Amino acid sequence: MSNSIRSRILILAILMALSCRSAIADSPIQLSLFDPIQLRPASESITGIRLSLLYGKNQNMTGLDFGLVNHLTGDAVAFQWGAVGYVEGDFTGWQDNIVNITKGSFLGLQGGTVNYSKSCEGVQWGLVNYTTKMHGVQVGFINYAGTMNGLQIGIANIIGSGGFMPIFPIINWSF
Repeated sequence: MSNSIRSRILILAILMALSCRSAIADSPIQLSLFDPIQLRPASESITGIRLSLLYGKNQNMTGLDFGLVNHLTGDAVAFQWGAVGYVEGDFTGWQDNIVNITKGSFLGLQGGTVNYSKSCEGVQWGLVNYTTKMHGVQVGFINYAGTMNGLQIGIANIIGSGGFMPIFPIINWSF
């Protein structure tokens, strides 16, 4: 991905963080070693910057989220970077961890070794990409979508329902 696109996504995440109405109620900064040894309790939302040295846990995140293990029990509108990103709710933005897990809907770019989302609208870029409902592009060695409206590029491309073929190498699609 080009630096221009990365810069635009980062600027978008910052602007969303600054324009968020709940920003007044949320904490602007979080620093954690591991939960519960962190500045703000896990039940609070962060609108600003979160740095999780080992493991950070919060409700929602809007802004920049960095750390070894980043855990959210709610939703995220963010740029997230680290080893493991685990979001129990919905994610909007760019999730760039070694392992990305979004239990809810994902909108944006997931880039990592393993990418998982319940549903995805955007791009999954990694070695293994998995979603039950895809609207966009998957690029990786193994791509799986339960249903697909888009394109898969990889060694093994699997579309559970519909698609050019249920399993097809190099490229598979469903429009």
